[in-house]
Amino acid sequence: MSDSNQALEYPKTRKADQIDDYHGTPVADFYRWLEDPDSEETKTWVDAQNQVTFSYLEQIPAREKIKQRLTQLWDYEKYSIPFKKNNRYFYFKNDGLQNQSVLYTLTSLDDEPRLLLDPNKLSEDGTVALSGLSISEDGQFLAYGLSSSGSDWQEWKVRDIETGNDLSDHLKWIKFSGASWTHDAQGFFYSRYDEPNEKTQLEDVNYYQKLFYHRLGTSQSEDVLIYERPDEKEWGFAGGVTEDGKYLVISVWRGTDPKNLVFYKDLTNSDAQIIELISEFEASYNMMDNDGSLFWFRTDLDASRGRVIAIDINKPAKENWQEIIPQSDDVLEGVGLLNNQFVADYLKDAQTVVKIFNLDGAFVREVELPGIGSAGGFDGKRYDTETFYSFTSYTTPATIYRYDMISGKSTLFRQPNVDFNPDNYETKQVFYTSKDGTQVPMFITYRKGINLDGNNPTYLYGYGGFNISLTPSFSVGQLVWLELGGVLVIPNLRGGGEYGEDWHQAGMKLNKQNVFDDFITAAEWLIDNHYTRPEKLAIGGGSNGGLLVGACMTQRPDLFGAALPAVGVMDMLRFHKFTIGWAWCSEYGSPENPEEFQVLHQYSPLHNLKPETAYPATLIITADHDDRVVPAHSFKFAAALQEAHQSEKPVLIRIETKAGHGAGKPTAKIIEELADKWAFLVRTLDIAVN
Repeated sequence: MSDSNQALEYPKTRKADQIDDYHGTPVADFYRWLEDPDSEETKTWVDAQNQVTFSYLEQIPAREKIKQRLTQLWDYEKYSIPFKKNNRYFYFKNDGLQNQSVLYTLTSLDDEPRLLLDPNKLSEDGTVALSGLSISEDGQFLAYGLSSSGSDWQEWKVRDIETGNDLSDHLKWIKFSGASWTHDAQGFFYSRYDEPNEKTQLEDVNYYQKLFYHRLGTSQSEDVLIYERPDEKEWGFAGGVTEDGKYLVISVWRGTDPKNLVFYKDLTNSDAQIIELISEFEASYNMMDNDGSLFWFRTDLDASRGRVIAIDINKPAKENWQEIIPQSDDVLEGVGLLNNQFVADYLKDAQTVVKIFNLDGAFVREVELPGIGSAGGFDGKRYDTETFYSFTSYTTPATIYRYDMISGKSTLFRQPNVDFNPDNYETKQVFYTSKDGTQVPMFITYRKGINLDGNNPTYLYGYGGFNISLTPSFSVGQLVWLELGGVLVIPNLRGGGEYGEDWHQAGMKLNKQNVFDDFITAAEWLIDNHYTRPEKLAIGGGSNGGLLVGACMTQRPDLFGAALPAVGVMDMLRFHKFTIGWAWCSEYGSPENPEEFQVLHQYSPLHNLKPETAYPATLIITADHDDRVVPAHSFKFAAALQEAHQSEKPVLIRIETKAGHGAGKPTAKIIEELADKWAFLVRTLDIAVN
């Protein structure tokens, strides 16, 4: 199999006689049996597919060289932004190639750090990850969540920070939840589901989340149920204690829709009831802090780009609400309180701008950032005068700065040392016109001195959904692509949050085709402007971005040389039947709704593969423990694609074992996967590797 044009022999996939009726439309589902990941037939199929895929990838001569370069570049010290509780600082550090980052604590930034929690010791292969943590107000206890093999399911434990020993506390069946301590450090609030069926816990739907209080030193069976809604199976609850310790604020979520409710409970009164402060799903309300009975929120109510309001819980009627910071032309992503001032994080054309305001909303200053890119951090307590933030761009590894809230000065705190010269590369932002006339921004990064002769291998990466913004960030994987002579292109498609809730809704439900049109038009723009040509153009994306790739390669198979859909939502008629998939109906619409079914059926990647069509060379990527987007999506799409595809270009599926949707994936597995992706593109796009 040394010649890439030699036809591959794909495993035979049994076709079942399954026809479903959707509102009078018959729809075949030949590969329904692949939805059972534990059946012997599915396991045999997975092994056979992996054998074909890995034997193809392993004989690409450039793969080992790419893997070595990834490993070499990855091997640098990585620090997280430090944060403080009481008199202690905490931060994560990765020496370079550790599978998981390690948590350290110290009492002064000049002290010798002490190791507090090393997740690498929890499993030999690095597949147990730290997936959540919460430190008690007195800095005495660490509650931490662990997830195995990339699953969304978490188990929580408690560690004494002084001794480094774990207490007896052990909580299970937690998902989509943090932990929030009461100020007496006696326990914390968290949310969990009922115990699932052990055999099908990675596929079963997740309904009826409940909010509990766990008291230290007691068993989970004694936890106090704080709130549940047996009449609302889709509601989830995030309980957080206010900084003054007086209130439990409950954000009620429903699916992935950003709209939420807000309830609260007075923790100073043991008989206090839960009060519904905001009881309609009409907007998003993100509580920042409070001053006694005055609660501050970032909301998109009557402001799709966000604003800050104050609600006095003693006078909760809407006519008494006060606007503190009005909506601006830029998107208000988040707000914190430091030095008794608001620190507001804005997005301007997908780039970070940070502004400081007084509590009355008066503008104080803009934070001078090191350049055009993405900044994050600015965490701390209401009266802190010191904070930290990180700054990154496509050619700047995440660099940490200390910020003085009084003087407004940033000082370099930690700068990573990565073995490359950023001056060799440049990023520019362009705006292109999508199919319906909408202007869409796009970042293009490449080695300086590029020839616009249409021959550059180009990787077009997108997401376009769930109000998520793609802002400039550095990754070793992207850097290796640039070193291979590749062009990296990231458009800010509709469906994301780059221009607020209106931009999000323009790519949701019945408008979802706009997202695909934006991506296809980006590809056409790159070809028209001589960056690349179809034979040299690859598209990639994960999760909702995997759906994007699947939809675009089925709609325009002629436009792309290669496609890399990862952990994608490929079956738009059955996504809501597994784990948390039902929650995406607020984003995609529901197949149970006749009008929404028509739209879903029109673009569902699985249902739009046409027989005897030459599709782009494709490497589908998924994982056996993905309980967010279950692997059945990718399994069924791969089987249908291999049957429909008429070309000698490879269409393969790479199924990772002991891994999930992506969170907590060990470094070793990330490097292997990236080496496979870039090697696949080197082969299929015919890239010369020196």
